[in-house]
Amino acid sequence: MRDVEAEMHRWWRAGEPFARATVVATWHSSPLPPGTSMLVGPDGSAVGSVSGGCVEGAVYELAQEVTESGTPVLERYGVSDDDAFAVGLTCGGVIDVFVERIDPAAFPEYDDVAAAVREGEPVAEVICVAVDGPDPAGRLGRRLVVRPDTATGSLGSDRLDAAVAEDARGLLAGGRTGTLRYGYDGTRTDEELTLSVSVHAAPPRMLVFGAVDFAATMARIGTYLGYHVTVCDARPVFATKRRFPEAHEVVADWPHRYLRTEAEAGRVDERTVVCVLTHDPKFDVPLLEEALRLPLAYVGAMGSRRTHEDRLRRLRDTGIDEGLLARLASPIGLDLGARTPEETAVSIAAEIIADRWDGSGARLTSLSGRIHRPHSVHPAAEG
Repeated sequence: MRDVEAEMHRWWRAGEPFARATVVATWHSSPLPPGTSMLVGPDGSAVGSVSGGCVEGAVYELAQEVTESGTPVLERYGVSDDDAFAVGLTCGGVIDVFVERIDPAAFPEYDDVAAAVREGEPVAEVICVAVDGPDPAGRLGRRLVVRPDTATGSLGSDRLDAAVAEDARGLLAGGRTGTLRYGYDGTRTDEELTLSVSVHAAPPRMLVFGAVDFAATMARIGTYLGYHVTVCDARPVFATKRRFPEAHEVVADWPHRYLRTEAEAGRVDERTVVCVLTHDPKFDVPLLEEALRLPLAYVGAMGSRRTHEDRLRRLRDTGIDEGLLARLASPIGLDLGARTPEETAVSIAAEIIADRWDGSGARLTSLSGRIHRPHSVHPAAEG
């Protein structure tokens, strides 16, 4: 949502109806994950994408029809069955796209949602995208906006709203966009209603330890990939915003103490990646001892083979077992033959991406089968 939020907010504030098309489910080699949106504005302009270009033309036409009629539509786009699919995806995937008209009357809670997205506060938007059977209560297109401690709007009944809010908070806590199914009155054993849950959470964090040249390029590429980047070093003379202008934060503190403080405050989670570039055992061993005990997405450490072996020995001496050591990406990065700080940052970013998607790092020309793995959850892609 972040990539279309500015235009959406402008049009909503102007009170002019426009259409939003949102990917609510994907199968096979679908190009973009659930939660991705495209807008068609009152002036006919298009913002965002639902497929990277494959079906945007068909979605654009449908969006104009929905803006005119006000009736939401769930459309499937796939590859072969003309009766089931509206338009083919060249990637071979299948996507369900929900198209709805947006204006202040249809979505009065949007101002609050937009404010939460801008401030990085967690919020989930739940929309009824399909009804299996008659819909006399007009549930299709109704929405519930869920925060950790409040819920506004309604899907049609108090019991349904309570059940959905509880489950949506579970998705919200994990930063996961998804689909839920319920009976008309909130029973979880029935599936008459299909609800899309779009979770808008703060961007995942990249913690870069060591105020070195490699840290500057990691801050640049981490920001580009959608991470909230922090550079931390114990030496105040080196840990300055002037040296790392593209980092969101620059902190002068002992690395292990900073990570422990952030973890205790709940500011790191299973989406957080840690890149240790310090090259100094007095910094990196206590830091890695902390990091490997946390449920982080990725922990990598820079250094030579000799440094790596010495680091493993020191970590074993602290009581870190082999299971935890197996989580350590060291020496950090993929084998790209990188030489410069920029090339090294690309190799580290490539390893982070491969780790996230369970990629092999091999050349695609040497592989067969699907190019894209099934979409997993990542709040940087969300929004």
